[in-house]
Amino acid sequence: MKGNFKRKEKSIEEFVEGIINEDRVTLAQAITLVESNSTRHFEKAQQLIEAILPHRKKAMRIGITGVPGAGKSTFIDTFGTFLTNKKLKVAVLAVDPSSKVSKGSILGDKTRMERLARNEFAFIRPSPSGGTLGGVNRKTRETILLCEAAGYDVILVETVGVGQGEFVVRSMVDFFLLVVLTGAGDELQTMKKGIMELPDLVVVNKADGDNIEKAKKAKNELNTMLHFLTPYTEGWKTKAVTASSLMETGIDEIWDLIKEFFTKIEQSGLFEKRRNEQQLEWMHDMIKEQLLRMFYEHHEIKKLLPQLENDVLTGKKPVSSTVYQLVKSFSNLLK
Repeated sequence: MKGNFKRKEKSIEEFVEGIINEDRVTLAQAITLVESNSTRHFEKAQQLIEAILPHRKKAMRIGITGVPGAGKSTFIDTFGTFLTNKKLKVAVLAVDPSSKVSKGSILGDKTRMERLARNEFAFIRPSPSGGTLGGVNRKTRETILLCEAAGYDVILVETVGVGQGEFVVRSMVDFFLLVVLTGAGDELQTMKKGIMELPDLVVVNKADGDNIEKAKKAKNELNTMLHFLTPYTEGWKTKAVTASSLMETGIDEIWDLIKEFFTKIEQSGLFEKRRNEQQLEWMHDMIKEQLLRMFYEHHEIKKLLPQLENDVLTGKKPVSSTVYQLVKSFSNLLK
C-alpha cells in the first residue's frame, strides 16, 4: 500500500490559507505550481494568482545583478540579514543558470546564503531559468505576487549576470542595484551597451583589507561616468557607493539610499506609474507566451512541423515562406 500512496494535491483554498498564514512550505508548493509547464497546472496556478491578489502587501521589489564573481549572493546574504535584523521579512528569488544540454539547474544559492537560509524572517527560492533570456525565470512575476501575499516586505531578485536579460529584470522591479568589483573601469568596458543606464545604485563590493583604496578609486570613476548618463528613474541621480559583504560595511548607507528612493518615487507618483506600466508589459508578454503555447501544442501543427523542418534543412523550402505557411495554417485552424 505504501508504494501506491499519493499525496493529496492542495485545493486553491488550502493554498491561499497557507500562504496568507505565512506557511513557507505551502508558499514553496505554490511557486512549484506556477512554474509548472503542465496545462492543468497552469490553469490552477492562474486561479491561485487571482485568489491571492486581494491579500498582497506592497513590497519593495529590488533587482540585484552583477558580473560573475562580484559576490552577489554573499552581498544578498549580508544585506538580507541586515534587513531581517530590522524585523523586515525578506524573500530572495535567486534565478540559476540552466544547462541547455541537460535542462538542469545548479541550485546552489542556499549554500551561498547560509545565514538567510536559516533565518525565520527569510525565504529563499532558487529557480531554474529554463533557458529564459538572461536567466530570468518566466514565472518570476507570479512568484513575486505569491511572496507579497505571504507578507514579505522586501523581495530581492538575483539575476544570473550582466547581459540583455537585465532589461527583463528591470521591467519587474522598482529598484535596480548593480554589484561590481574594484577595477570597475576596465570591467565596465566588457559590459553590454546600455547596462550602466539601468541601475538606480551601483555597489563596489569587497571594499575591505588591501582593496579599500582600489574600491574608493573605482567608486569615483563610476560616479564620473554616471554623471554623464541619463538616470533610468526620472528625478533620481544614480550614484556609486562602496561596501563590504564580509565586513558588513556600507550596508546601512545602501539601505538609507533605497528608502530615500522609494520615498521620492511614491511622492512623485512614479511608483504607481511604473507598476502600471509593468502590469501592461506583463500582460503583453503573457499574450505572446500563450500564443506560442497554442501554436506548438496544436495537433495539426505538430503533424505539419516535422516535414516542414526537414524541407528547410534539405533546402527544399526557404525559412520565410515555411514560417508564413505554418502561421497561415495555424490561423485557418483557429477559424
